[in-house]
Amino acid sequence: MQLILGSGSPRRRELLAQIGVVPDAIRPPEIDEIPHKAELPRPYCVRMAREKAWATEAGPDDIVLAADTTVAMGRRILGKPEDAGQAAQFLHALSGRRHRVITAVALRRGAQLWERDVLSAVKLKRLSDEEINAYLASGEWQGKAGGYGIQGLAGAFVPWISGSFTGIVGLPLAETAGLLQAAGYPLWKDRP
Repeated sequence: MQLILGSGSPRRRELLAQIGVVPDAIRPPEIDEIPHKAELPRPYCVRMAREKAWATEAGPDDIVLAADTTVAMGRRILGKPEDAGQAAQFLHALSGRRHRVITAVALRRGAQLWERDVLSAVKLKRLSDEEINAYLASGEWQGKAGGYGIQGLAGAFVPWISGSFTGIVGLPLAETAGLLQAAGYPLWKDRP
């Protein structure tokens, strides 16, 4: 049995390492991540995690772990910005407001699938143009849903969260550990 991470996210690898889990292989799948017309953020996020789990190559006894993180403002999905201009739009929209961060986790072993999704709320302080421009110049916004990463420089923009910090970063650890155990992964094996 191998654990295959169906994600290229270094943050997900770091989070798994926090609970002593090192994937045997990393195989980010190629899937279409464009939301369906009128698709709401939470169902979209759950669908993405599920599709990633099914699209990741694995043997019949292997466990595939896939996840998706979506930033939502109301019914609007703020994905990974295509460029600095779009990242700036996202940050201006989120400035001084609360929004939701949804992370869905899908674990597949053979034909069986286990799923969880975690909803957290985040408030960004009112951001000045200077703060936004400095953040954009850092390049840290790249590859991050909503155009920011709470675990980095943008942590200074977040005075309040409700929910799972690790879920906001990209992988809710308590829920992921439960899914791994349900799928028969020896989470605490060989631990002191």
